[in-house]
Amino acid sequence: MRHQANYGKTELGIIPTYKGRVSSTGLSKDGWIKGIRHMRNLPNNSALEVVIGQLGDDQAHSSFTVGGESPYVEIEYSAKMRQRHSYEIGAERMLRGSFLRSEYRYRFSEKNTVFIEMVQRVDASAAKWVIGTSGEFSLSNKYFTYPVEYFAYYANIDKAFGPRAQLIEDFIGTGHSGSVEFTGYLSQQHNLEWFLRGDVVDSVSRILIGIKLSFTS
Repeated sequence: MRHQANYGKTELGIIPTYKGRVSSTGLSKDGWIKGIRHMRNLPNNSALEVVIGQLGDDQAHSSFTVGGESPYVEIEYSAKMRQRHSYEIGAERMLRGSFLRSEYRYRFSEKNTVFIEMVQRVDASAAKWVIGTSGEFSLSNKYFTYPVEYFAYYANIDKAFGPRAQLIEDFIGTGHSGSVEFTGYLSQQHNLEWFLRGDVVDSVSRILIGIKLSFTS
């Protein structure tokens, strides 16, 4: 169940682990949280978000299974500074680990951003560091202009970081890693997109090519 209004947004029940654009420090693997997420808009382009619930099996097909869940708590504050700067700070408790998370983004042009992110596991002296960029460029000639979105980053995750590393990504685990992704519309009217993605972890790599269909406008 979801309710959205001028105050912000509230989600209750079986809710996704992520919202909006997936952060490279947030949770992005298919899966669900059984609980509540409340996001409250604050003055000066800021927001406060609280998530309380249970994180069970990280596979989507098991989201309605009862039993075996792990307590999940998250609190996050985000804010925009002027037109080009934004940041997030947060704290999490999951999978018997405690984490502090921070993120800073700088929009250096109208459609392009660079970012640096850090997740610190405070009970194991382990961290994940990320630096990357995202945005949009255009392929054009005298007949048409075709926009392409991109998302690329380098990351390093300490081995003591724990299973949260696998929840950040379904492929990228501990150690040095990188990812590059391009997406574009096949049919904007039908919310149909293509994507091309490459991931590298130390000496292991993969390439993903596919089509995405969105059911929301």
